[in-house]
Amino acid sequence: MTTVVTGATLIDGTGADPVAGASVVIEEGRIAAVGDIDALPVDARTIDVGGATVMPGMIDSHVHLYGSRKTMQQRALTPPTLNAFEAAQNARDTLEAGFTMVRDAGGTPVGFKLAAERGLIAAPRMRLAIVALSQTGGHGDGTMPSGGRLGGDRGPEWPEHICDGPDEVRKTVRTVLRAGADFIKLHATGGVLSPSDEPGSPQFTQEEIAIMVYEARMHGKTCMSHAQATEGIKNALRAGVESIEHGFYLDDEAIAIMKAQDSFLVPTLHAPRSVVLNAEASPESVLPQSLRKAHEVIEAN
Repeated sequence: MTTVVTGATLIDGTGADPVAGASVVIEEGRIAAVGDIDALPVDARTIDVGGATVMPGMIDSHVHLYGSRKTMQQRALTPPTLNAFEAAQNARDTLEAGFTMVRDAGGTPVGFKLAAERGLIAAPRMRLAIVALSQTGGHGDGTMPSGGRLGGDRGPEWPEHICDGPDEVRKTVRTVLRAGADFIKLHATGGVLSPSDEPGSPQFTQEEIAIMVYEARMHGKTCMSHAQATEGIKNALRAGVESIEHGFYLDDEAIAIMKAQDSFLVPTLHAPRSVVLNAEASPESVLPQSLRKAHEVIEAN
């Protein structure tokens, strides 16, 4: 079945000026032709969009489809199956906003991706970290002084991600890749939402991070690193990490390293602002220290 979208204002993604009155020919779910097309297929289904903009799908390089604005109590009372349906709604909303590819930076299991690939849910194409590696007491360690764990035990689709020292790090990377991860996510600094560290604190040694990078590359994968402050950013870069997430306190030396080795930055400028907005809407959903840290990194940006 051929479908032709006509009367479009076409942005082709190359930087060229928009084309008015353009057409897009779609055959078997693939774009076959675009632009000012003189002869349209006679048996095609035609959709006149009346000048609306048509453009390639966008890519969001840092999402958490299983992310939630719930309070800790609400999370404790939410069954895992409900989490999955809420994530499906997040995925649909993302797709309908024009994003046809996302890179999920942790929390979404491989079964969710498989459901999307099989057409069971409406979702962008996705690449998954599944979990984010953390040192004991680091940004991704949800264990509280009480012994309780934020988020609880999530189940077998989410491998254990807390690791310390070369041997544990190596095994954890291999376990996460076995679970179906498309890349390895790690925390090289503290963060805003973690209760017991600061964005400026470096986490994992450069040696530990280098092992993660090595193991990922042995499987044809790359590494992305949560890294907010300079020392942790540089540890990650010098270990070979390809992608720095957040980078709120990036300095000239770190930028020079990134340029030299062709690493890239995903700035996530809205992330700390969303913490402030959530606190304004629901004060009990954000810890006071997290709100303080959010304001600090916003000012740094």
